[in-house]
Order: sequence, then structure tokens, then C-alpha cells
Amino acid sequence: MFFIDFIIHIDSHLQALVSEYGIWVNGLLFLIIFCETGLVVLPFLPGDSLLFAAGSLASLPGSQLNPHILFVGLTLAGILGDSVNYWVGKEFGLKVFTPARFRFLKQEYLDKTHAFYLKYGGKTIIIARFIPIIRTFAPFVAGIGTMPYRTFLAYNVIGAILWVGTFIYAGFYFGQLPFIQKNFKLVIIAIIILSITPPVIEYLKHRYGKNRADLD
Repeated sequence: MFFIDFIIHIDSHLQALVSEYGIWVNGLLFLIIFCETGLVVLPFLPGDSLLFAAGSLASLPGSQLNPHILFVGLTLAGILGDSVNYWVGKEFGLKVFTPARFRFLKQEYLDKTHAFYLKYGGKTIIIARFIPIIRTFAPFVAGIGTMPYRTFLAYNVIGAILWVGTFIYAGFYFGQLPFIQKNFKLVIIAIIILSITPPVIEYLKHRYGKNRADLD
């Protein structure tokens, strides 16, 4: 329950942390983004909503958060996280991280990510940045596969810049608008819904196509 409350009221929780710890919250945000992108067993940590809320708080008068420092630091966290995830997948893969051993490493998540690779190729690394869960599994699956690291790194850097920049600066420039402030919880929920829509659509297409194939 606390986790759900933290996500929905992420602006209030972040504001409390900033009030208590000041600029040290930059380190906490770096750690969360790094873990969400770098540790395949932690796909449910906040990403898009966290970035938007952090950008929004940075726009407050006298805020101890700076949007440009957030952008640089969290972009670096995303790049390092994906790189670690890639090498973990390459070196260990499913020999160690199996769905049977790790409850959160569900086979369906791996299958969905693989389906994205089949459809979008290397661009999956960029597209996946904007899709929760897929974002965490994409570099892991890239490491298991045959994608060269140089190719992966290029997509990794581009994806991190676009992802972090989009949400940090969207929060910074629009987060303090009266309408957004009055409905911040709904905005966060909308961000979550929009971000999970693509994999849901892909899943329904796959499920519907499979059912039709079975009927045929």
C-alpha cells in the first residue's frame, strides 16, 4: 500500500524529502533511476512519474533541485543502469535470473520485450525508455541476444537523453500550472496509464491473434 501511495502522491513525498534532505535528494533520485533501469529484479520502481514530479519541484521558487543538474545526473543514471543491465544479461542471462527463481522476472515480461525487439529492432532500446517494465527488461534481453555493445550504447545514450529530458523539462515547464497542480494526482495516473498502453495493446494483439490462430 505504501508503494502505491508513494507513486500516486509522489510530489508530496518528494517535497517532504527535499525539505528534510535538500540537495542530497539528487543522490536518492539517481539511485532510484539507476536501480529501475539497471536491476532486472526491480521493474516496478517509479520512472516517468518520478522524473515529472522532480522536474515540477525544481520549478518551485527557492527549490533546492535544479532541472539541469537533474537532467545531467538522471540521464547518467539511466545510461549506467542500462549498461549494467546489458552486461548482467550478457554474462549471466537466464542461467541465473530465471522466472522460477525471481518472482518479478515473469516469462511474459521477457516474451513481450522479445516481441518488441522483433518489431522494432535496436530502436527498442529507445522506445522502451518510455514504457515501464519493458524499460527494465530491454537492456537485459539485448545482453542475452547478439546486439553489439557499441550499437546498444548508442541507442542507450539517445534513449536516456530523450526520456529524462522529456519528463524533467515537462515537469519543470508545466508542473506548476494551476490546472496541473490542482489535478497532480490525476496527471501522474494519466502518465502511468499512457506509458503502459503500448505493451497492453501489443499483448491484446498477441492474445487476439493467438486465439484466432487456435480457432483456425
